[in-house]
Amino acid sequence: MNKFLKIVIFLLLGVAIAVFLYAYANGDILKKPLSPKDTVEFSLNDLKLEVFYNRPSKRDRDIFGGLVAYNKVWRTGANEATTFETNQPLKIGDDYLAVGKYTLWTVPGENFWEVIFNSKQYEWGVDDAMKPMRDPKFDVINIKVPVEKLTNTVEQFTIAFDNSTDNLSLTMAWDDVKIVVPLK
Repeated sequence: MNKFLKIVIFLLLGVAIAVFLYAYANGDILKKPLSPKDTVEFSLNDLKLEVFYNRPSKRDRDIFGGLVAYNKVWRTGANEATTFETNQPLKIGDDYLAVGKYTLWTVPGENFWEVIFNSKQYEWGVDDAMKPMRDPKFDVINIKVPVEKLTNTVEQFTIAFDNSTDNLSLTMAWDDVKIVVPLK
């Protein structure tokens, strides 16, 4: 066997071993994540909105009032803190949200949710004790929105923008619950 072919074989063997060791140390890299990352974007004329979040699944669990406690701050997704970014000022309820990037937090209730836009960026959604990392002194907007009960179950937590009736809104749905945050 010539020298070049031997070098190529040893390099490929080294790469294969490195990938195996990485997969072993960090979990199965070929396995689908339980809460995959997603980015939702909306643009209209000069307005550009973006939400980055992680999408946990129901997986036969009790979600609201169970996995996600009522009347307690939730990181609104899984893993990293959910972020909301706008390049234009927005009116949300009676308040104005300036251009910028915010973290998005919620306080789910049985009939209403409080939706919170926080100006501080957090690397992760919860601390080591699984408590939300949100610091309330950086809250910019708090708005209460009613809960809509759904007839069909939403398996994976979903955030979307809806402009179907020329009334822009940010929607969140999971399990049998949906909320709508009006944006202007």
